[in-house]
Amino acid sequence: MTEQRAESLPSERLISLDVFRGLTIAGMVLVNNAGSWNAVYPPLAHAAWHGWTPTDLIFPFFVFIIGVAIPLAFERRKAVSGSLRDLYLKILRRSAIIFGLGLLVLNAFPYTFDKFHHLRIPGVMQRLALCYLFAALIFLTTKVRTQILIAVGLLIGYWLAMKLVAAPGYARGDLSLEGSLASWLDRTLMPGHTYKPMYDPEGLFSTVPAISTALFGVLAGQWLQQRREAFEKVAGLFAVGALCVIIGYVWDWAFPINKALWTSSYVMFTGGLALQLLALCYWVIDLKGYRRWAQPFVVFGVNALALYVLSSLMFKVLLFIKATKLDGTEGTLRDWIYERVFATWLSPMNASLAFALAYLALWWLLMLVLYRRKIFIKV
Repeated sequence: MTEQRAESLPSERLISLDVFRGLTIAGMVLVNNAGSWNAVYPPLAHAAWHGWTPTDLIFPFFVFIIGVAIPLAFERRKAVSGSLRDLYLKILRRSAIIFGLGLLVLNAFPYTFDKFHHLRIPGVMQRLALCYLFAALIFLTTKVRTQILIAVGLLIGYWLAMKLVAAPGYARGDLSLEGSLASWLDRTLMPGHTYKPMYDPEGLFSTVPAISTALFGVLAGQWLQQRREAFEKVAGLFAVGALCVIIGYVWDWAFPINKALWTSSYVMFTGGLALQLLALCYWVIDLKGYRRWAQPFVVFGVNALALYVLSSLMFKVLLFIKATKLDGTEGTLRDWIYERVFATWLSPMNASLAFALAYLALWWLLMLVLYRRKIFIKV
């Protein structure tokens, strides 16, 4: 990561995209850092398998946002550098850094010799890196029509593979945690290096449809760049988003909405909601100018990746440091804070939520310091 100082944010920057990004990363920090995993409100937890909760919208929204930013950023860079070779190198470099942060910083920490024997290879940052890499290369080398065909082709191809190709020892079309083709490929190609022994929610094969999520964002970004009336842009995003949501729900009958498998119906459903939320933010913030309420999320949005990495590392430190729980058993520093500061006067679920909100507020204050000093950490 590098530190960039500026007098102000670029004038052509879409504030609505920063707000959308800030809302998303705030949600990610909130659901990832509960005071107790045994006391979490259902909307703040992932669906057990098929289906969805509000928490299951956060990651695809972030992938979508990365896609939206690609045409907005690269058009400026092409105008400045005029060299596609330089852009390709920047794409490869950025993808490698994001992937490395996920693998060698988040997954490997705390660093122990034994950890590397079973180091988890996939992860949130790794998926972001791969989606960014392929979406950016597709954007630079294809036209809009081809990008649509690629996005649709990936979704249909993934659906057919998951439904028609049987994992060895399982029935064709098995979409269970153990029997799905994606799960089998993950544990076969990365034995001992997945999140769970039988599968990984950010696995290799399920990254294929995730690239389509990023391409949805790429297409939305190009739509916002067109010379059209502002209301037409908003209406187009919202209408296409509504169509995608409907398609996702219909597809759910044959290929269930599932975040862990990143099913094609899940891509359509979450992509449609992302388009609609982007349209709403664009209309309210960039067109109507109602920005005061959104300023806290801008603080998060301009340093989103840094916030995710640093907050994840700090939470791991809280889990790594040993401390005694109220019942005398050994726990972690997270347990110690949760029990003594929150659980003594709140119910378990409210205490767990209060811990997460306090953690989010702490990081907002830290990000506010960077924002006021005009420090924007870029990769």
